[in-house]
Amino acid sequence: MEPLTGQEIRAAFVNCTKGEAKRLYIPRDLADRPWEDLDFLGWRDPQTHDRAYLVTVVDDRPRALALRSTGLASAHRRRSMCSICLTSHTGGVSLMVAPKAGRARQQGNSVGSYLCDDLACSLYVRGKKDAGVGSRPQESLTVEEKIERTVANVAAFIAKVTG
Repeated sequence: MEPLTGQEIRAAFVNCTKGEAKRLYIPRDLADRPWEDLDFLGWRDPQTHDRAYLVTVVDDRPRALALRSTGLASAHRRRSMCSICLTSHTGGVSLMVAPKAGRARQQGNSVGSYLCDDLACSLYVRGKKDAGVGSRPQESLTVEEKIERTVANVAAFIAKVTG
């Protein structure tokens, strides 16, 4: 993924108003992120840990989602699997809920998915971050194929939010 600026990220949000996008927390360390290893950039709001954000490029355009963590999986401290990168964690996966875009958002509709708490899926897939023993299923896929699957899963989640 190519580096994005804070302004590009704010303009990419599809499921919140321009005013909400203007007020949300953008990390100040964007220049220090490992962009070459990221299929998407994900972060949590440090003041309200239940808010999270995800930005990626779909069809050559940045797309960003505002998320809320329900904390359901983490609360139970059982092993759960991220639906994006297929990494299992003990207490490290949460149900993240995204308000749908457009009119569906105004009606209160949302879409949820189980995601890594730290939103570091790209790093788990590449083996740059370890979630512990048994966290990654044995697969015959190459790292490139796992990356393609992760990218497809993120795009599918965004499509559910925007569709």
